[in-house]
Amino acid sequence: MASRKGVCLVVGAGDGLGSAVARAFAAEGLTICITRRARNLDRLEALADEIRAAGGEAHAFGCDAREEAEVVALFDRIEAEIGPLEVVVFNIGANVRFPIVETTARVFTKVWEMACFGGFLAGREAARVMAPRGRGTLIFTGATASIRGREGFAAFAAAKAGLRALAQSLARELGPQGVHVAHVVIDGAVDGTFIRSIRGEVDDLLARDSILKPADIAAAYLQLHRQPRSAWTHEMDLRPWSETW
Repeated sequence: MASRKGVCLVVGAGDGLGSAVARAFAAEGLTICITRRARNLDRLEALADEIRAAGGEAHAFGCDAREEAEVVALFDRIEAEIGPLEVVVFNIGANVRFPIVETTARVFTKVWEMACFGGFLAGREAARVMAPRGRGTLIFTGATASIRGREGFAAFAAAKAGLRALAQSLARELGPQGVHVAHVVIDGAVDGTFIRSIRGEVDDLLARDSILKPADIAAAYLQLHRQPRSAWTHEMDLRPWSETW
């Protein structure tokens, strides 16, 4: 059964930010549930083992966040078998770059399904279990594209802007019911496997605090969860001190 602090579900627990969020909330004493596509379950199990080795409780689930039936079943299972969800973090990125004439309908739809529609499913199911209890924290990971589109990122910007609007709507609806909904604009590159695969100077940037560190972002997410309801933040933007914006 879950700890008395409840359960934190991270939808999209990748190698960078998602894993850091899971570790941060585990250290806070919450039971951790982490999800990715079923084909990546081995990596999820490794993260769960790491959290358990550090004294926490963690459960890994293969789940396609775009499939309604899978998401509904996931929330039902966690509530029935593990414990009440106190925190849900939607952390799916889908950051891809295509010139507009090379952006097929399939690409656009897939990006929207991952980064926006998946957020709707997770947000709806979180509302279903949190609102009746009058408490809970729901956090959506946004991006620079949430507030402005760049060349080559039409699909990503449309999805992330949609996710931001979704978060605003949920905050207005669920806030009066006691559920804290927050949207975090991650304005800059985040250290992780993907960034390291396309940039060679990451270690130098880390040394100069010129790239977002997953653990520092996760600390901000934890701060959002801890906020008293007399002073809730809905939108927070995070960027390195040296980022131009």
